[in-house]
Amino acid sequence: MDTTPASGGADPRKDSLIEYPSRFPIKVMGAKQEGLVDAVMALARQFDPNFDAATVELRDSRAGNYQGVTITITATSREQLDELYRALTSHPLVKVVL
Repeated sequence: MDTTPASGGADPRKDSLIEYPSRFPIKVMGAKQEGLVDAVMALARQFDPNFDAATVELRDSRAGNYQGVTITITATSREQLDELYRALTSHPLVKVVL
C-alpha cells in the first residue's frame, strides 16, 4: 500500500510562497463600532501569543461608517493562517478579511 502523498512526498512548505516564520499583515474590515478593534486584537493574540498591539493600523472609510484594521502577526504555518482567517471571518463584527 502506497502512503506517499499525491504531491510525491514533497514538503508542503515548499508549495507556499510564504516562508515561515514571517511577519504577515492581515486587513480586516467591519462596521465602525465599539468592540471591533478589541475583537480583532484578541483573535490575533489567540493565534500569535507574541502579537504586538503597536503594529495595529486603523483607517476609517470615507463616510466613517466602516473601519479597516490592519494587524501584523508572526505567521508560523499555513494552518495557523487558515485558522486565523476562519476565526476572523466568522466574527459577527467583521465584514471582510484580506
